[in-house]
Amino acid sequence: MELLMSKHALEQARERGISINEIKETIQNGAKSLQGDKIISVYRHIKIIFKKINEKFFVITVMIKKEENGK
Repeated sequence: MELLMSKHALEQARERGISINEIKETIQNGAKSLQGDKIISVYRHIKIIFKKINEKFFVITVMIKKEENGK
């Protein structure tokens, strides 16, 4: 899997302690939904917004998923 990361996504991953392997796991295994031309993938405690460009995955942002009860 080839990842391309925006500067913003790299900064967010670093700040939140999320590794490249965790990002790949989230893209591969996460529950997916569409938001316009972007894909949202949620897996464990991580939420990734990315676009698939040809066979590459362009990661736009990396977040910690909020719990359902708002915590």
